[in-house]
Amino acid sequence: MIRAIISPSKYVQGSGILTNFKDYVDKLGNSFFVISDAWFFNQAVEKIEQGVQGSNIEVIFEKFNSECSRIEIDRLVELSNKNNCNVIVGIGGGKTLDIAKAVAYYAKMPVVIVPTIASTDAPCSSLSAIYTEKGVFSEYLVLSQSPNVVIVDTDIIAKAPVRFLAAGMGDALSTYFEVRACLRANGKTMAGYQTTKAAIALAELCYSVLLEDGVKAKISAERGVVTKALENIVEANIYLSGIGFESGGLAAAHAIHNGLTVLEEMNHISHGEKVAFATIVQLVLENSPMEEIEEVINFCLSVGLPTTLEDMGIKTIIEEDIMKAAVASCAEGNSMKNMPFRVVPEDVYAAILAADTLGKQFK
Repeated sequence: MIRAIISPSKYVQGSGILTNFKDYVDKLGNSFFVISDAWFFNQAVEKIEQGVQGSNIEVIFEKFNSECSRIEIDRLVELSNKNNCNVIVGIGGGKTLDIAKAVAYYAKMPVVIVPTIASTDAPCSSLSAIYTEKGVFSEYLVLSQSPNVVIVDTDIIAKAPVRFLAAGMGDALSTYFEVRACLRANGKTMAGYQTTKAAIALAELCYSVLLEDGVKAKISAERGVVTKALENIVEANIYLSGIGFESGGLAAAHAIHNGLTVLEEMNHISHGEKVAFATIVQLVLENSPMEEIEEVINFCLSVGLPTTLEDMGIKTIIEEDIMKAAVASCAEGNSMKNMPFRVVPEDVYAAILAADTLGKQFK
């Protein structure tokens, strides 16, 4: 049995630290290919150019075309090579960061990750989720290493829409329960190793921080200010969840998330929002104690995360559609295999409907 911890070489978090960008990346190279979200692009140019002043770093900027697909990866790899760059930088949300990691992997360059929202645990992972051009989950790309540097400017994150921070809490919410399931199943992590004690501890800490500081951090984000609670939740969303899931393992919650992507009504729902509901579904699958399910549902309600299908755009439940999502959840290569018991689509179908009913009752 081989255990391993997978993590970035350097993780830096604090308010306003992007202005010191060069201090954290100067040993990686001198020609940076920066991939940014379209909505943050102008700010990315301004902040990165300010952050490299006084250095010999040259910067090329390129907008991300919104979907982490094979076609977009190929386009960006070609551009980075054409411009003779030797470092990839991703600045933006989860899919932007995933595509930056994928581009760096195929271009064989180091990568710097700069999240502008704390909506997922993607920044720290050696993993990219690949989707079709229409946004349907396709596959996980397991990378050869974690990001070289992760820079988290909490001043930027505090000023982002509050929904993103809540979505990050939804993604982080699953970490402890998926790691626990993976441990019980003696399953393997995304990196192909067994769950470590350190990952279990990080996952448990992640969950306790969410319960302690989630509501306070949401209030801080609503006012656009950085508080200790916000700093703690950003660390939980990005670092504790990121290292926890990658070195601890995924299970039903993320498999069910992947299944839910086949439902077009949910195209507007973020990754973390779907994962939050899928966590409730996992607890139903496990027949977890009612007290635990109640705690999770109440947490979701307290920070504005979905607890029902209607919350995610399903106004009318069509049994055939729910079964399609259930079948996709159990597809080969999905993380459902890390549950400590066999799960079939009929089980997932039943758990989705039961979780939906529970969510309605607690409202």
